[in-house]
Amino acid sequence: MPLFASLYNFAHWLTQNREEAEDLVQETYLKALKGFASFQQGTNFRAWMYRILRNTFLTSRTGLSVKMTEPLDLEEDPAALPVTPDTPESVLLARADQQAVQDALQRLPVHFREVILLCDMEEMSYQEIAETIGIPIGTVMSRLSRARKSMRELLETQVRGASQARGAPQK
Repeated sequence: MPLFASLYNFAHWLTQNREEAEDLVQETYLKALKGFASFQQGTNFRAWMYRILRNTFLTSRTGLSVKMTEPLDLEEDPAALPVTPDTPESVLLARADQQAVQDALQRLPVHFREVILLCDMEEMSYQEIAETIGIPIGTVMSRLSRARKSMRELLETQVRGASQARGAPQK
């Protein structure tokens, strides 16, 4: 099945739930098979599939108001594992950083989260993202810029909060 792993990964990031992600991908493939006649040959199949998944998530899962609660278990993905052996301290720090990024990503509105995921995790081009979401490419670029700025601000707030909690002096 083409794109299965990528679609599942994106679905899992959106739903933060394995079972929901599996259902979402299955529903995406069913809709794609039923509506394959509407696919225009020569257009971007990948963007078409991601658009079906996204629209299914937004409509049937009320994705605009869903609360993300289950963290993504990155240890299932062999690519997420370190290449060299690390010390227990470095592993703990890396997990804390990873959790901070996940927490910040979950706090973003869906329209920001999805452009970051499609660009940075799924490595889609701006054009593919524009086709997937159904917005102009300029909107993709500005939304991605605002999403990354929001992520930086959320992460800075988390770092400052952690520093203050430990009693570290403010900068």
